[in-house]
Amino acid sequence: MRFNGLKKWHAGLSFRFMLRVGLFMLLFIPFQPAAQAQLRGISYSKRFLDSLQRDTFRYFWELGDNPHGLIPDRHPTPSFASIAATGFGLTAYLVGVERGYISRQQAAERTLKTLRFFNSAPQSAQEKGTTGYRGFFYHFLDMKTGHRYKQVELSTIDTALLLAGMLSSQSYFNQNTAMEKEIRTLVDRIYRRVDWQWMQVRKPLVSMGWHPENGFIQSDWKGYNEAMILYILALASPTHPVSSDAWTEWTSTYEWREFQRFPHVNFDPLFGHQYSHIWIDFRGIQDAYMRQKGIDYFENSRRATLANRAYCMENPGKFEGYEADLWGLTACDGPKDTVINGQTFYSYRARGAAATQVVDDGTIAPTAAGGSIPFTPEESIRTLQLMKHRYGKKLYGPYGFRDAFNLSYPGQWFDNDYLGIDSGPILLMTENYRTNLIWNLMMHNAILRKGLLRAGFRGGWLRS
Repeated sequence: MRFNGLKKWHAGLSFRFMLRVGLFMLLFIPFQPAAQAQLRGISYSKRFLDSLQRDTFRYFWELGDNPHGLIPDRHPTPSFASIAATGFGLTAYLVGVERGYISRQQAAERTLKTLRFFNSAPQSAQEKGTTGYRGFFYHFLDMKTGHRYKQVELSTIDTALLLAGMLSSQSYFNQNTAMEKEIRTLVDRIYRRVDWQWMQVRKPLVSMGWHPENGFIQSDWKGYNEAMILYILALASPTHPVSSDAWTEWTSTYEWREFQRFPHVNFDPLFGHQYSHIWIDFRGIQDAYMRQKGIDYFENSRRATLANRAYCMENPGKFEGYEADLWGLTACDGPKDTVINGQTFYSYRARGAAATQVVDDGTIAPTAAGGSIPFTPEESIRTLQLMKHRYGKKLYGPYGFRDAFNLSYPGQWFDNDYLGIDSGPILLMTENYRTNLIWNLMMHNAILRKGLLRAGFRGGWLRS
């Protein structure tokens, strides 16, 4: 009896003590469920981003292991090499070193293999057996020979994206070793060869390209799109620079319109708002056009991304799956060029949504959200997490996200391929969001700084 009574006394004491402690915590210690949930979300996002970057990096490292150091356009479908994807790959190797996936020595060796190839590859006006002409390179190259693939164009924009990757290598490999000296020398030599003035058929703009069979493409880089990096590199050339009025003419063709309540310079596929930002931190720097508008190009891309998302949420086409955390229209693979029950579907297409144009067949590409992580981190990361969680191995594999999916296509369609030019922005823009790695590196690149200043950019980090 005494033992049972003692247990009851202790139980009562414990209850009174816990009640007092509970009242104290309720009255004097702020309750923070939202903060705790946010911390759990941050932890989860870190694990997710860690695996996303590691897996996406493997596309470039494993598939770039070939005699010329070229990156295939796609995988696993047998593919030609993409010089733009190769440019993304060169920058990806730097991320790999900083994240501990590979050593600096490994990255330098692979980079040097690629640079030696492009430095010595044949350049001439011949239709076959060459890699480029006048310093430019063909859009796609045969993976085995490194020569022009079929009758593709000598591409100004893809050459620019390749050069941007090379310049990031030049800035990163700054040590006084024979290997890193050679990297810097070869990048300088390849960049100086590019004859931008030759591509100015209708001055001051730059042509989209050239074919040995029939000459220059009858379209120039104008409007707003991924060619910002092209003009900045062309303006900075020490050998064949374009005049500064090229930038003025380029910006004069912009379409500033309001779309989904977001006023911005319009371009419907999101990749055009992402590519140049991989290497240039546009936060706080403005050219004359953006000074007039009172924003910078980073803010413009943020608005374009939010407008893209808002369009998907509105979903005027009534496509399956579109929602606040499932969105993203950009250039990507698609199910097939066909019409089914009155609905048009496309294979590869520059999908997007803007006041100027909408191209939408229900196909969502992970790179749309992934390449915009710095602009819209919460919206983009939630979307990518949901995609991986909901669709699993149908959409996410050994190299990260497969290119696209369409839930409105009969039976639902999930791409089997990864695309280098879509995986690249996911990896590299995620790194910029997390550490500013590429942005900080390229702030000190003399070529990019010169190009930006000649384009009239002022303010921000350009003051230093």
